[in-house]
Amino acid sequence: MAATAQTVELKVAMSCQGCVGAVKRVLGKMEGVEKYDIDLDSQKVTVTGNVKPDDVLATVSKTGKATSFWKSEGSPVA
Repeated sequence: MAATAQTVELKVAMSCQGCVGAVKRVLGKMEGVEKYDIDLDSQKVTVTGNVKPDDVLATVSKTGKATSFWKSEGSPVA
């Protein structure tokens, strides 16, 4: 059974374009990532691909930025 693509949303403490660049570099090297979107204003990173949420969190955390899962309102708790 093939793994399906999923979307992982993270809150990342980014304050400048340098921070965004660091996140882009680690996501660009990560296996399984199909696309990603980084919103500096809301400090939200959205990653789509054949990835595990915990792996994405660990990869982005390597930048040294405070990283956590994005808590969306009304989403079911796993």
